[in-house]
Amino acid sequence: MYINFWYPVVRSEDLSYDQPEKVRLLGVDLVAFRDQNGEARVLSDTCTHRGASLGGAWSQGEHRPRIIDGCIVCPYHGWEFNGDGECVNLPSLGYGNKAPARAKVDSYPVQEKYGIVFAFLGDEPEETRIPLLDVEEFNQEGWTANEILVLEVPYFYERSIENGIDPSHNEFVHPTHGHSSIDRETYSVPDYTPEDHRQGWGFWFWAQFDSPPLPQKDHHTAGGQDTPWGDVKTVDHMKVFVGGGTYGPNIMPTYINITEDKMFRQYFFEAPVDEHNTKIFFLNMRNFLLDPKHNGPIHARNKVIAGQDIQILSTMCPEQTPLKPTDEVLVPSDNAVAAYRGWLEKFDDKGWRIDTVAFNARHGKDKAFAIPSPARRTSKNWVLDEIPLLKDRADRKEKNEV
Repeated sequence: MYINFWYPVVRSEDLSYDQPEKVRLLGVDLVAFRDQNGEARVLSDTCTHRGASLGGAWSQGEHRPRIIDGCIVCPYHGWEFNGDGECVNLPSLGYGNKAPARAKVDSYPVQEKYGIVFAFLGDEPEETRIPLLDVEEFNQEGWTANEILVLEVPYFYERSIENGIDPSHNEFVHPTHGHSSIDRETYSVPDYTPEDHRQGWGFWFWAQFDSPPLPQKDHHTAGGQDTPWGDVKTVDHMKVFVGGGTYGPNIMPTYINITEDKMFRQYFFEAPVDEHNTKIFFLNMRNFLLDPKHNGPIHARNKVIAGQDIQILSTMCPEQTPLKPTDEVLVPSDNAVAAYRGWLEKFDDKGWRIDTVAFNARHGKDKAFAIPSPARRTSKNWVLDEIPLLKDRADRKEKNEV
């Protein structure tokens, strides 16, 4: 897991104006809320007074607001933190009196796009940090988007990303969607070459798939469900072109060209909860079947596909992607996986990988860590220690750690 990237925190529609949302990302707890202007804010969740959770539950009984004047209120002693993480009211000193300089928590840059609240979790300055991925089709004429699908899955996000860029699993994992049979005498995965792209933060490749005939309108699948393809005419055989790649460690775009003029654009924004769990925010765009009545069938189809992947990925061993290439046997069809792991090594070299061993040994026990925010570059006197990071790969290689 890495700091200094954009991560999805919560769907916009799920973040109300009077109720905060407690979220775990990269192993630490965060709290998201809306300030007095309706702007989404994301803070470190641990109060620097006595360690209470800012997004934790208030006592049962009479309802008391947890957001006052755009500030999140600690449920333990009522300390009020604004969207910049500053304590602006400390009741025991008297409302309106100045709080100690150390009475602050980390506040993270936020962007709200595509129906998702994103937070930049790290201290990289704005001028050098990675931009949030631009979904060019969003709100463009001729394109429509399904409601954001959120999947909570019991496996590590890197395994999820690698599955999404794998062109050789469809025939075996997704038989209900037209890839249930192969010719054992002729089958192989066509060659493809990943190439770096997207402002130097990821890679891309195109692959061609043999696809079965698409059904005519009103044709029913074996399961009795209407297919979502609408008026796409049936053909005896067709080639489907699929583009895939990654952006940063946790974002995966996929382009599916069913025909030259009928296309899906899918975006997986993945939120590593910890080393064992991931929350996936799935944005599905299309330039055909624009009537909202098609949203339901397409949504259902995507859930079935996701369910098939979840069944496989929940059994992976080890849970995390191996650090050493000799720990697995990769073949040419895994070129995209190798490219992704190459990019992870580049992020390692920046010193952004979290030291999960050191973190898990102390966090929540005798220590509370925080992901460093940009404000730590310009101010001091922080109560919580920064989450421990691994040294770059060169230093670790000298110690035979990779």
